[in-house]
Amino acid sequence: MQNPSPAALPPLRGRIQQDAPLAPLTWFRTGGPAEFLVRPADVDDLLLLLRDRPRDLPLTVIGAASNLLVRDGGVRGLVVKLARGFSEIVVEGDGILAGAAALDATVAEHAAAAGLAGLEFLCGIPGAIGGAVAMNAGAYGAEVKDMLDWAEVATPSGLLRLSAQELGFTYRHSTLPQDGVVVRARFRAIPGEATAIAAKMNAIRAAREESQPVRARTGGSTFKNPEGHKAWALIDAAGCRGLQNGDAQISEKHCNFLLNLGVATASDLEGLGETVRARVAAQSGVTLEWEIKRIGEFPA
Repeated sequence: MQNPSPAALPPLRGRIQQDAPLAPLTWFRTGGPAEFLVRPADVDDLLLLLRDRPRDLPLTVIGAASNLLVRDGGVRGLVVKLARGFSEIVVEGDGILAGAAALDATVAEHAAAAGLAGLEFLCGIPGAIGGAVAMNAGAYGAEVKDMLDWAEVATPSGLLRLSAQELGFTYRHSTLPQDGVVVRARFRAIPGEATAIAAKMNAIRAAREESQPVRARTGGSTFKNPEGHKAWALIDAAGCRGLQNGDAQISEKHCNFLLNLGVATASDLEGLGETVRARVAAQSGVTLEWEIKRIGEFPA
């Protein structure tokens, strides 16, 4: 069967690349290419793509790719990345409107500059708003579900505005419609004292810098915290701190972080993660679940 060409896609105004490298877009800096990488120009462009795309092409959405591992065989079908047309941030009297491509930390900074409290935790989450909503991201005692009023979600049948309740948030999960893509979200906030907001954000940044390998090629928290446990403590107890597989390593600083020390493949990283899962299960009886999203094909 002949590979599809960009001509098979709807007439988009955004950019379409075939066989596009994805590794440079991810924090791990490794992995295979996308069959098609699509950057829609705006919401209307995205809606057209979702409505008229060839149904035999799988759809994958990526954001800042901070919590993502792209397998070495690449990703079949369409990889959608929201960029400039989805990054607007609007400050309102009692909240913030943020596009899906706006970085979490940038949203927190806009809220702080406007004297709005309650969104400080976002400065401790590496990633963008679309992914934060999709996975109910959280840190430092707060989660997206605690502050979200609604999110706008593009679907093949049109644009929906869904409340936090309708999104069915649970730990590191939301229930999006089939082929739904978060494009914008509104967060409520409360008037606060600027120095207190700044102090809280500085404390979050300092704690993150001290406890996490923030300057490494990493993917954020590797595994979800099982109920009643901390993933890092289970990994440490299983003797996995500093464990290596080629250039893939379990961080010695925070052992729920996978690191690419240089030329680790996605297979090296995922394989190390699976070794950790097996050792933790053998040592504690607890099965760790991946928090890092893994997409694409294993190499042939």
